[in-house]
Amino acid sequence: MSEENAPEARGGDAEREQRGSAGRGHVSHVLDPAGMREQYRAEGITAEAFAAEPMEQFGRWFTDAVSAGIFEPNAMVVSTADTRGRPSSRTVLLKRYGGRGFVFYTNHTSRKGRDIAENPHVALLFPWHPMARQVLVTGTAAHLDRVETVAYFHSRPHGSQLGAWASEQSRPVASREVLDEEYARLAARYPEGSEVPVPPHWGGYLVTPETVEFWQGRENRLHDRLRYRRTGGERGAASEWTLERLSP
Repeated sequence: MSEENAPEARGGDAEREQRGSAGRGHVSHVLDPAGMREQYRAEGITAEAFAAEPMEQFGRWFTDAVSAGIFEPNAMVVSTADTRGRPSSRTVLLKRYGGRGFVFYTNHTSRKGRDIAENPHVALLFPWHPMARQVLVTGTAAHLDRVETVAYFHSRPHGSQLGAWASEQSRPVASREVLDEEYARLAARYPEGSEVPVPPHWGGYLVTPETVEFWQGRENRLHDRLRYRRTGGERGAASEWTLERLSP
């Protein structure tokens, strides 16, 4: 994770390797990740300065990430597990957040879609490395209302709409040429300006949070971690949250 402030000295071998490899087409030795570290000198975070509920606080930090120029601040790692507990992770784009939770869209027949159908418990991670910040979410995922999915699908660029049809996400494909040919076939059938139907196998998920943790890097690996934990309130009703500090 990068940081604007000066980092600690890195391991000598790793540093010499980086200097010596400049201008060469290959690295002669394997870089040692154990010698790579940053010293985080960010200001701390306190419970007193945090919002009463996590989605408001997320909005504050998301605004900070956008203002800081973070590349794709809405990129998040979505982790799922199947019924046998085998996990998988991938990066997707957050498309909406609010009092109900976090929204993303995908192919329901993809690996994550199949996992969620079997096991709705998911985790989200927003890795805002240049700010030495992370937001970590645990909760449950459920299909969005189809009306919301249709409205969002038609707001996407024309090419992305075609891509949702062309790709059998997570399934083996014989070659890149096969994929490109399918896209070209769809582009001919639905030219720019025509309405592309919404695939029945594609749609949105709402992740309802159970915990939302805000992580701020600090010096000497004594990071600040403040976690909201749901302590009451049924789905769809006003929730009650406890804010607690975790050891780094």
